[in-house]
Amino acid sequence: MVTAQKEKTLFQLFSHQLTPDQRKNARDEFKVTRFQTPPKQILHLWSQVPPDDTQISSFLSPVKTWLEETAHQGDLVLIQGDFGATYQMVVHAFSMGLVPVYATTQRQAREKKMPDGSVQMSHVFRFKRFRIYGQ
Repeated sequence: MVTAQKEKTLFQLFSHQLTPDQRKNARDEFKVTRFQTPPKQILHLWSQVPPDDTQISSFLSPVKTWLEETAHQGDLVLIQGDFGATYQMVVHAFSMGLVPVYATTQRQAREKKMPDGSVQMSHVFRFKRFRIYGQ
């Protein structure tokens, strides 16, 4: 089990960069003072979860070890990606006393009528907030 500390870190276990709005929400709502991206090898693993494997527990072992060695009780972990990997890491984060979160968004659809009569759809996703898994 990891130990608690006064400063809160948001560990990023997803394949994108945080937006300014996401950083602000983490600071304002969760009192995060530090943002931590995974080392390149962990980020590569997270973005390449093998779709053909029947189980991925051992594949995720280095990701779990990274969190165990760097996170402290009460830190947040933004976990988004492959559904099975996300589920396993959320369970693991809770077992460590971490706070696993995900980003909520509002989708805005736009339609554009094309000269040939077809309709082109585009979707814009706007970040709204981080939400703790299970709440």
